[in-house]
Amino acid sequence: MCGRYTSTRGPEDLTRLFQVTDWNPAETLAPSWNVAPTDEVYAVLERTARDAGDEVRRQLRALRWGLVPSWAKDPKVGSRMINARVETVHEKPAYRRAFAKRRCLMPADGFYEWEPVKDEATGKTRKQPYFIHPTDGQVMAMAGLYEYWRNSDIISDDDPDAWLMTCTIITTEATDAAGRVHPRMPLALTPDHYDAWLDPSHHDIDDLRALLTQPADGRLDARPVSTSVNSVRNNGAHLLDAAT
Repeated sequence: MCGRYTSTRGPEDLTRLFQVTDWNPAETLAPSWNVAPTDEVYAVLERTARDAGDEVRRQLRALRWGLVPSWAKDPKVGSRMINARVETVHEKPAYRRAFAKRRCLMPADGFYEWEPVKDEATGKTRKQPYFIHPTDGQVMAMAGLYEYWRNSDIISDDDPDAWLMTCTIITTEATDAAGRVHPRMPLALTPDHYDAWLDPSHHDIDDLRALLTQPADGRLDARPVSTSVNSVRNNGAHLLDAAT
């Protein structure tokens, strides 16, 4: 699974890297070296713009991490839906509609995973966190889905608080350095697949699944880091320092 990641690039970089046309400065997020479930996160997506003759526009949005299905009675269920397995995402009731219609990319610098390690002194098992990231320092474009949830307590559809936009990260079997730490990892897309993945008119499930292939070996590096990352209260670039 992916339960924590880093996202420190600003909207100026992200709009350029992903060729975004629409971005609202009011949705600017602070850099985070310890993104946790239910946090607001950046997502790149494509939607039709009513004020532009229903033209499809690429947007950078701030969404809540943890997908809440439209039919959910309580948005708290999103905390349990931070990841969707690539093997079943197209058929699970919570994700299949979003997979067909509402796909996104979630930019990251890297992600954290924990490896069980036996303490030779005590004989107890502890979990050692690792920071896993592209070796070339490029942004990871994690494949994701987004969804709308309507708050029935608010009468007007035009009230911004009536709608909650949430997202989830698609995961796959881990390869390369990530596979030595944990069996699952976020599924990152290559730039040549961005357009097809984001296209809201692309509904062919088999074609979409074909985009979700495992990355080639040799692209990821992993290093042990301090257990400070275990607490969501801790943040800052020091979390990426190699453990001593």
